[in-house]
Amino acid sequence: MRAITYDGTLRYVDDYPDPVPDHDNALIRVKYAGVCDTDVQIAQGYMDFSGVLGHEFVGTVVGPLGTELLGRRVVGEINCPCGECELCRRGLGKHCRSRTVLGIAGRDGCFADYVDLPEKNLHAVPDSVSDETAVFAEPLAAALNVLQETHVRSEDRVAVIGDGKLGILTAQTLALTGADVTIVGRHPERSALIDEVGSPIPIVTEVKAGNDYDVIVDASGSTDGLATSISLVRPGGTVVMKTTVAGQHALDLAPLVIDEIKLVGNRCGPFEPALRLLKSGFINPEPLIERIIKPEEAVAVIEGGVPGLKYVVDFS
Repeated sequence: MRAITYDGTLRYVDDYPDPVPDHDNALIRVKYAGVCDTDVQIAQGYMDFSGVLGHEFVGTVVGPLGTELLGRRVVGEINCPCGECELCRRGLGKHCRSRTVLGIAGRDGCFADYVDLPEKNLHAVPDSVSDETAVFAEPLAAALNVLQETHVRSEDRVAVIGDGKLGILTAQTLALTGADVTIVGRHPERSALIDEVGSPIPIVTEVKAGNDYDVIVDASGSTDGLATSISLVRPGGTVVMKTTVAGQHALDLAPLVIDEIKLVGNRCGPFEPALRLLKSGFINPEPLIERIIKPEEAVAVIEGGVPGLKYVVDFS
């Protein structure tokens, strides 16, 4: 099958072995796979991954014959825990120390004609949701996880650092609370596009320290985003870190203690609420698609650092 692989070198291949699902897994024929900044970081050495890249997809279940979702369009959660360890028994499966993670750790991803995942990881896509919209289920779920882990009030002032895909989706989910949300980014021309995605949210290119935001979300994709976030949050406020990068962070942690700032790591999120939002149309991510590309074009896009917004690989 066709696949985008990484083993120290990023490659497009057309003879990668098809996955052979075990008794708990379903086989999915991939339609679209979204390129994420995490894929770029992996191709720069993040997570020391080797195999097929990709963790955002929409596709159709094609096997095995007894699978309940056979023939259905699905999206899939990316964490595959062991289900038996103490963390799994405590409901912390996405942090299972033996887990594999789709296209990120120990498990081939979805930049391929076929991918396999445990059936319990799969969610059926509502008929009214297009493939172009459904491919955003995973990043939208990740954006929603900020609200799962951090209480945001309607009277809060919130800033999202970064005006890329994740930053925009995160800002849109935060705006649903009624909070005053601002995006701190480098592309003010994206304001009109943000209005198409959902709520009107301003983009500012510069914010002076002392603005005293109640909540800051770092979705910058850079090593300096966390330092910027800490400088902008009020004493006693919360910084939520979504960014993962191959580089090292260098920052002064003293303000966390002096100003009693809460620092929260935040990763994967709930799929069913994400699919409900996509079905409702309250968030419409399709305008974020920069281009739909062929599999053989994906290597150049990933090596180029994903110029623009969302690139979607068409494996149909």
